[in-house]
This record gives sequence, structure tokens and C-alpha cells, in this order.
Amino acid sequence: MQLLGSLKDLSSDRQKNDYASKSHFVELSDGRVARSCLNLGSYNYLGFGDDWSITCEEDVCGVLGDLPVSNSSPRSEYGTTVLHREVEEIVARFLGKEDALVLNMGFNTNCTTIPALVCRGDLLISDELNHTSIVNGARASGAAIRTFRHNDVKHLEDILKEAIIMGRPRTRRPWNKILVIVEGIYSMEGEYCDLSNIVQVCKKYGAYIYLDEAHSIGAMGPTGRGCTEYCGVETADIDIMMGTFTKSFGGMGGYIAASKDVISYLRRTCSGSSHHNSLSPVVCQQVITSFKVVMGEDGTNIGRQKIQSLRDNSNYFRMRLEEMGLHVLGHYDSPIMPVMLYNPTKIAAFSRECFKRGLAVVVVGFPAVPILTSRARFCISAGHTREQLDRALVEIEEVADLLKLRYAISTFG
Repeated sequence: MQLLGSLKDLSSDRQKNDYASKSHFVELSDGRVARSCLNLGSYNYLGFGDDWSITCEEDVCGVLGDLPVSNSSPRSEYGTTVLHREVEEIVARFLGKEDALVLNMGFNTNCTTIPALVCRGDLLISDELNHTSIVNGARASGAAIRTFRHNDVKHLEDILKEAIIMGRPRTRRPWNKILVIVEGIYSMEGEYCDLSNIVQVCKKYGAYIYLDEAHSIGAMGPTGRGCTEYCGVETADIDIMMGTFTKSFGGMGGYIAASKDVISYLRRTCSGSSHHNSLSPVVCQQVITSFKVVMGEDGTNIGRQKIQSLRDNSNYFRMRLEEMGLHVLGHYDSPIMPVMLYNPTKIAAFSRECFKRGLAVVVVGFPAVPILTSRARFCISAGHTREQLDRALVEIEEVADLLKLRYAISTFG
């Protein structure tokens, strides 16, 4: 909901009619206009932001009677509560790993964990479309960095071969360790990684693998266990599993799941754990409750229904966008749908035209993506109803005609 000025501020009767005639505009008692928009941009994948009062409110609000909103301390000092231990236990159990570590910010989970895992003398091999948090963490680590073409297993294998044969520059000594970093779902592409083949190559050449599941955990797989479950890969074959609570679980922060030895090492050396303020106990309870819903431990089948609704809504929305002739990136079953705008001048135009029609969307331009691959990014939720999606599709089709966006069927849109 956004509060606008008075209709009197508009310069023409036509503009006033455009604003006041739509069902998503309401005039308040003081003359201002309220615009109610359908959210097609946030990461509320499993819809906990919509039914929070039903699924999570009682447990989360109950925590405030015993614990503060913030511990005002890092984990290594006074920032650990029984809820932090419980979050780590439930994450490790959910993923089938020995132990887990939770941090108070998803972005910083990558930024502070990667420098703790690799350093000078190590080689880090990263998919070229990895998230900025991974890029920042890699640069801060001091390790040598190579990038492989997006989802190109052959190129990854070539880099691994060369790294093992040639060793480090100048000295030709072998690398201390090689770490390959990929994402479960690439947030600007809507694609999931070719995980099974990437894991095979890493095992073949003795490289460690780090999987960022920020967008895939909770949103992929029959039980929401992410890219490993969806691709049929055992979590035991993934050395480091990273994810966030911001997207599917209605909270904040991130986690690292791995062996007990790795997690024990990270508790001491990862600055996100040893120096940053710990995750709020209130958020810990939100994460615990939402995980229990997803796992069915709340005694209901709400979690399974959410996962199925997300998949159905995502595939329906993607199918309808493609039928319009829009150029949609990504794969089916992914809740992220980038629609290509290409022309940078259409970025603001698409956003404003959708906003005018009661749709809140995310548009992406340079430097987040190359300058000529501007796009709009739709994120679908289990909380969306089919009626809401149908209304949004009608409006999007109108905007597509207005801005000439049917690039899948015509070069000129």
C-alpha cells in the first residue's frame, strides 16, 4: 500500500480518471489516494508473510515473554540462546548434515564464510552468474579466483584439469584446496544449476563444493529440501550448504550446514559469527516454527500444500507469460521468472505502467545485469491465488502491448 497525494494535484481530468477509476485505488477521508498493489516482487515463496497470523504468530509472539528482541552480543559471547541451538539442530536435521551455523544476515553469510574457508594458496572456482555476496566473499578471501561459463560443466572440468596440472602461477606448486561455488537457483536468471553433473566433476577431481541455496531451499523439491532433493543429489556429496531464512521461511539471516568439524571451525573463524550481533531470538522462533510447518511437525499438511501451491502457481504463471510471446528466462518449477525488456529505456516505463495498474514488480538494469539485458523479475508465492495471478496477467499483457515486449515472437516486440 502506498499513500499518494490528492487527486487535485494531477494536472488533467484524464489523469484523475486513470487513478480514481481503478479498483486498486481508494480515496481517504483527507483527500489522499491509497494505492493497493499485488506483490509480484518479494521472496515470500511459501507465503508465510500472508498467513503468519495462522501459522506462526502464537509461537513467535510467545517468545517475547522470556527473551529479548536482541541479545546485543555476538554468538561467541552472550548471543547464544536455547533457540539458536534449536534453529541449528532443525536446519541440520532438515538437510541431513551433521551440524549447522546460523548468522544474522543472508548476504553476510557468504561474505564472511567464504574468507574463513579459503585463503591465499587456495583456488576458488565460481559460476560467472553467482550472486554479489559470493563475489564479495571471494574477493575478500585472498584466494585465486577463476570463473566458468554459467552451468557449463565441460568448461568447469577444463578449469579443474588446468588447475591440477599447472598448479599455482610462477611456482607451479599444487593448490592447497580447490572450492567450486554454485547456486541452487540463480536469482537473476530463474534457472537451477546442473548440480548432479557438477558434483560428479568435483568428486572426480577432488574439489570441494559450496552450494548457495538462498532461493532454492524451501522452494524446490517435493518436500522443500532444495536443489539437492530436486536434482537427486545426496546432501552428503555437498561439502558446504548455504541458505537463507529470508525467502521461504518469512524470517531473516542465513545458515551454513556441513560436518561438525567444519562448523566448529567456522564458529571460531567466521567473522559473521564471532563478531556480528547474533540472530534475534524472535526471528529464531519464526524460523523454527516455519521449518516445523514445512516438515509437517506442526501436525498439519499446510507445509506440503504450500510447496505444491508454489509449484503450481509458478508453472501456471510462467506458461501464461510464454503464451503472451514474452521472452521468459529460467526453468519450470522455479518461482523466479525474469521477463526480458532489453531496452534500458523500458525499465522505468514497465515499472510505472505496472504500478499504475496495481502491480508491484521488480525491474533490473545495469550494473546488476549487462546493460542490454534489462529485465523485469517476477517472484511467485504460494500465497497468490489463481484470481490474483489471472488479474496480473491481464494487466501485464496490456503493458506488453504498450511497450512492445513480445520479443519471443518478434525482434521488434
